[in-house]
Amino acid sequence: MLATLRNAWHIKDIRRKLLFTLAMILVYRLGSFVPVPGIDRAEIARILGSGGGGGGGLFGLFDVFAGGALSNFSVFAMGIMPYINASIIMQLLQVVIPKFEEWAKEGPEGRKKLMQISRYGTVVLALIQSIGMSFAFSGAISVSRATDPAAFYLALVVIVLSLTAGTAFLMWLGEQITDKGIGNGISIIIFASIVSRLPLVTVQTFALLQAGEVNIFQVLLLLALALVVVAGMIYVSEGERRVPVQYAKRLVGRRMYGGASSHIPLKVNQAGVIPVIFATSLTMLPETIGNFWQNNILQKIAAFFTLNTVSGTLIATALIIFFAFFYTAITVNPTDLADNMRKNGGFIPGIRPGRPTAGYIQRIINRITLVGALFIALVFALPYLLQGVVGMQIGIGGTSLLIIIGVALETMKQIESQMLMRHYKGFM
Repeated sequence: MLATLRNAWHIKDIRRKLLFTLAMILVYRLGSFVPVPGIDRAEIARILGSGGGGGGGLFGLFDVFAGGALSNFSVFAMGIMPYINASIIMQLLQVVIPKFEEWAKEGPEGRKKLMQISRYGTVVLALIQSIGMSFAFSGAISVSRATDPAAFYLALVVIVLSLTAGTAFLMWLGEQITDKGIGNGISIIIFASIVSRLPLVTVQTFALLQAGEVNIFQVLLLLALALVVVAGMIYVSEGERRVPVQYAKRLVGRRMYGGASSHIPLKVNQAGVIPVIFATSLTMLPETIGNFWQNNILQKIAAFFTLNTVSGTLIATALIIFFAFFYTAITVNPTDLADNMRKNGGFIPGIRPGRPTAGYIQRIINRITLVGALFIALVFALPYLLQGVVGMQIGIGGTSLLIIIGVALETMKQIESQMLMRHYKGFM
């Protein structure tokens, strides 16, 4: 990996993209400390410290994805979550709305239309979420509603607009990284958010160790498990099933073409970290609503979906498996693979061309996707299981670890592919 980065740095075009990506990350991190006007920081710290009305776990997870922007209550306090929710909705709508499905197959022009709708959806969701968040933290507004109602509601409007604008800016920032930098912009922003919390988690762990609240055995056990998870994630992410393909010989003029053998590489984890991000975002949604609107029924539903409970963990793992299959079905079409193979004179040995080939490929995809999805779901649930066994609050959960490893691998693959295009070869 270091050799890849070193070789990439010597290529002017890639170096420019890397510097642009780092500059955008710096802008994001600086924005995480730009405060929303009209908020009492001490009161925010008190609300978050007391659990925010029972939502400590929720706000803690929000803060991880926002890179500490929530604890600072900065303009980026909502992070990129509204965009993720809008993307989930758009992915699901492509299945049920024929027009959206048609646009998705049109190529770049169709994707532009879908992206524009996602942008509008992001702003709408950000506006709704910012209103809820403003009321949830209304006790931290520096103007009292009892003494000056007009000034209080004016401050509320300013907070809502600031938070919505912050999310819209992050969406634009992510798109700029995707277009002009390295990697997927939204994933890079989430990656930077999580990595920025690592020093704080390390300091907190050492503080607990010195205070005697945890022992060295627990810390070493967690480190060993983290290394195993990292190795397993790399193994699964790089794993693929190679389906052999044979091409028939063809006589064109006086020359014989074809007869060569090749393979179709089918990834074990085709969806990457998308299922984890989508599942976490959806599982957090009921708890978010339950904390913003104090209602007994909503509170019970929110408690059922809380991630550090058995029910919440099971729901999230089920969603991870669902989105792994769903995203793989969108990105890999066995029928198209079989048709392209048949048109080029290719066939899988022992399998008839056409529909039998498509069915054979689909069965392979189902098997390997199940393996990858179960592994990711296990890694996600592992920290919650260990909290009960080891008796230690884990600062970096399975979600964070999966995203860090997944985004790092995907970004390195993109750098590798760009280097290969320029006749350079790095080593992972």
